[in-house]
Amino acid sequence: MPKFLAYDIGTSAGRAMSGTLHAEKLSLDVIHRFPNRSVSVRGTLYWDILYLWQEILTGLKTWQSSAPDPGLDGIGLDTWAVDFALLDESGALLDNPVHNRDARTNGMMECVFEKLPREEIHTRTGIQFMQINTLYQLYAMRLAGAPALRHAATFLTVADLLNYWLTGQKVVEFTSATCTQFYDPTAGDWARDLLARLDIPTAMLPAVVPPATVLGPLTVTIPEWVMPHPIPVIAVATHDTASAVAAIPVETEHFAYISSGTWSLMGAEVRSPVITAESLKYNFTNEGGVNGTYRLLKNILGMWLVQACQEVWARVGKTYSHSDLIQMAAAAKPFGSVIDPHPNSPDFRATDDMPASIKAFCAKTGQAIPSDDGAVVRCIFESLALKYRQTLDQLREVLGHDIEVIHIVGGGARNGLLCQMTADATQRPVIAGPSEATVMGNLVIQAMATGHLASLEEARRLIKHSSDLERYEPSGSHEWDEAYARFVEITQM
Repeated sequence: MPKFLAYDIGTSAGRAMSGTLHAEKLSLDVIHRFPNRSVSVRGTLYWDILYLWQEILTGLKTWQSSAPDPGLDGIGLDTWAVDFALLDESGALLDNPVHNRDARTNGMMECVFEKLPREEIHTRTGIQFMQINTLYQLYAMRLAGAPALRHAATFLTVADLLNYWLTGQKVVEFTSATCTQFYDPTAGDWARDLLARLDIPTAMLPAVVPPATVLGPLTVTIPEWVMPHPIPVIAVATHDTASAVAAIPVETEHFAYISSGTWSLMGAEVRSPVITAESLKYNFTNEGGVNGTYRLLKNILGMWLVQACQEVWARVGKTYSHSDLIQMAAAAKPFGSVIDPHPNSPDFRATDDMPASIKAFCAKTGQAIPSDDGAVVRCIFESLALKYRQTLDQLREVLGHDIEVIHIVGGGARNGLLCQMTADATQRPVIAGPSEATVMGNLVIQAMATGHLASLEEARRLIKHSSDLERYEPSGSHEWDEAYARFVEITQM
């Protein structure tokens, strides 16, 4: 039976999981879990990339020591998007990768727009405008005269850097390349002329490869591990959302999805980029997918809002579990206050006290202030459900057709309260699962690359047979209609 190892590294945690391909089922086993953490040094927020590399090696060692047969048919890795590393001519890091929440991008979108019109950037790249995008990070380095940018020989996204360390191959995988906001999907290559007009060097940009590309054999030397045969390292859909979308057990052509985790990514799968006046108006993005598809979607602040609250509450000894928070929200009074979980929101993007920021937003907009922690969590959940409805309405307009069902994948698929709220708010059935969509997508792409699965359709059927899916039917539309009208009014203030 083919066996694969998948690394899924998000902005708060990572894990290594193995997958075994049976005739009609994909079975998963957790090999290793580890936190992902940022480090602040003299006012700059970095990723601890060498720590992540060490955890990747630990995952390999753990697999070798725990598996009766340590042979693998492939290794694949996915991470978050937009952050990157710059290498010198010898392939050494010039600087630690900087966290996308670092303050260096404050005001950078407006600075870029002085040289490149917003409309032109959208027409060329089809990507939504967020100040965390790679384009604005690079321009911040350019304005600061960063030595690393001047001396860079190679640009790699975080996932591609880790793949380079595994294989020695310096390439950027397609799904991650599209998220930079300087990849031209029409030309099928980097938009070098856009970067040149910003005086950002382009010779550092490597070749772009499609998902399911076999990069080569694992070349890392681990003394404790004697490999029985060369193990192929595969550039899966290295952007974690792209791997998650590949794992959606679709039942109809006209579906929407929500990849629900630290972020909520909501959109539809399309065969070609949708770059129109409407997609610009609503700030939709066209990110690369698997098998020539694109992900027409919007970023929404997701469970990071809750995680940030948990961190604050833990400081005073209130250590709520995930199930505790859901129970607290379920017991709270419905339709109290709402916030706008917009990715560029200055109210929530950079705050050390998320509960206080939520209460301040409610006060600023003339709403009742959440009375306790349960009310804060309920406010977040209902605001997310209402934001999903708003995004669904915009998505229907951009696509020109209706949406029949919404698939929720990722960790949020385990949140039954939020899934039901989403069904009620959008008046669409919600199918929740799989919760391990990103890992499953990573694994089936490896199986496709090595010839063990023939197509994405076959892979999705396998995932459907391997998953416990939950269906939520909509109810209570009148109260949600009233709440939505208030949400639109408040978020437009």
